[in-house]
Amino acid sequence: MTTKSPSQKQVIIPMSYDIAKEFIKDSSSHIVNINHALKAIKSSTIADFICVENKGIIITTNIVLLGSDLQEIEKYIKNSLSSDADKVLPARLPQYKLYLKIVDIPFISKKTNSCISLDEIGGILKNNHLFNNIVLASKPHIIKMSPKFNMSIIWIDI
Repeated sequence: MTTKSPSQKQVIIPMSYDIAKEFIKDSSSHIVNINHALKAIKSSTIADFICVENKGIIITTNIVLLGSDLQEIEKYIKNSLSSDADKVLPARLPQYKLYLKIVDIPFISKKTNSCISLDEIGGILKNNHLFNNIVLASKPHIIKMSPKFNMSIIWIDI
């Protein structure tokens, strides 16, 4: 399994680049005010710094945020940008895209005597306790390892 994404200790607040640049001009006071708002709800989260990305602003914190912390930060941002609050999308945490590579799966199914189907792979995954809380991002990809062998590699985006 592999991953490449931003840290979960970040909050992404999508907005236009122009609004984000205007907001960041007073970043130090925004950090202080966000920390006061978080302290008021008895959160142990501390906002460390704010940076601008092309899709909005990113606020980095000391720990992974809880839902109430995320809502409090979003509320502060929207109140600070009162005239442009409708142009700010809901705050969110970064999302990961992971994939899993499963090797040495028979390419020819014993049941049907043909290539293993996506339904059979789905059934195998549903019956395995390792995949209880896993959501597939796309259909599994089946690749035959070699023309001479009856083994395949299955790639799963989760």
